[in-house]
Amino acid sequence: MRRRYWWNRFGQIFSAEIRRNRTAALRAFRHRRWHLDEVFVKINGVKHYFWRAVDHEGEVLESYVTKTRDSKAALKFLRKSLRRNGQPEAIVTDGLASYGAPLKDLTGSGERITGRWLNNRAENSHLPFRRRERAMLRFRQMRSLQKFAAIQGTIHNHFNQERHLTSREIFKTRRDGALAE
Repeated sequence: MRRRYWWNRFGQIFSAEIRRNRTAALRAFRHRRWHLDEVFVKINGVKHYFWRAVDHEGEVLESYVTKTRDSKAALKFLRKSLRRNGQPEAIVTDGLASYGAPLKDLTGSGERITGRWLNNRAENSHLPFRRRERAMLRFRQMRSLQKFAAIQGTIHNHFNQERHLTSREIFKTRRDGALAE
């Protein structure tokens, strides 16, 4: 038994429960906007692609790791995201052409919003991931990257309190509530 791995101790139960509660609440609202993006991640010197869906508030909805960056990988990622989080009102992407065909297949309209700085929400969501990746001295397997990304995104959503928008007292009560949960 591999007891040393962090996901065996913390990830499975904690992450599943938090995700279930959060997605149940998010499914009720369709008026949200999704931001989709992909980033390069090296695993043992081989380039992989880390896809991420973020909602309009900056919460990570879905993370997915693939070896390719084509429309087949985008379709698989979008199917997984739509199945777990419901249908968004609008989808913001960068200029990657691989999003076009999957969006037509899944949403019917194929419309997406692209713009020069419109996808900054998704780009900034990669920063905490990059900090943790650097601290962990990169990844060695695709599976461990996928497990880490799913759990790290869920926990980041849970404890991200947007400190710059609230007073100290409100921040402390929200943080204590998150720790109690």
